[in-house]
Amino acid sequence: MTSRLNPYITFNGNAREAMEFYRSVFGGELVINTFADFGNPDPSVAQLVMHSQLETPAGYTLMGADLMPGMPVSSGSNITVSLSGDDNELRTYFEKLADGGTITVPLEKQVWGDEYGQLTDRYGVAWMANIGRSQD
Repeated sequence: MTSRLNPYITFNGNAREAMEFYRSVFGGELVINTFADFGNPDPSVAQLVMHSQLETPAGYTLMGADLMPGMPVSSGSNITVSLSGDDNELRTYFEKLADGGTITVPLEKQVWGDEYGQLTDRYGVAWMANIGRSQD
């Protein structure tokens, strides 16, 4: 088995909505398990997401879950999910992630020759994209 590093995002009760949004951006297979699926009958948490995993056609894996009620959620500046490569599909991902979010650095050519941009999506998750020139 090969080791992988995968982003795992914590949400405040809207993990299902967020993960379905990411599936609309990246495509792929999304598996969502609730606390009830793992035997927790408490109605205050039963339908919250205990674990979700999106496997995309591009080979990305994105995971997420809801916090238990009362646990603090801290979104923002401590992590950014980075998309990089020379695939023009990254441009499409950037545009879709920006829908309902805020672009902080427009996706455009930079001094190092690549296209680069940053945004915060509608769920408070920071993203950056760096699209290099194809080596074809």
